[in-house]
Amino acid sequence: MPHLMTPNPALLARVQRIAGQVAAIERSLAGGADCADLLHLVAATRGAIGGLMEKIVEEHLHAHVADPDLTPAARAEGARELMDAIRRYSK
Repeated sequence: MPHLMTPNPALLARVQRIAGQVAAIERSLAGGADCADLLHLVAATRGAIGGLMEKIVEEHLHAHVADPDLTPAARAEGARELMDAIRRYSK
């Protein structure tokens, strides 16, 4: 069963901050911002997305791989899903 089906205020707040960072990048591009400033904005946004990914990976790991109540098949499926996501993220 998916463990993030109920609203998670902390994760939603992270996503809202990331949306604000992306909007700042858009405004900076539209306004002709300096390259160095844009690089800093993009780097900060990438870091925020990385932090979000880390938190979701951690929650998935605990709920779908490490939970002692899981069957071996469910644990294997959770591990496969996690590896698929990590591979896509790291490209």
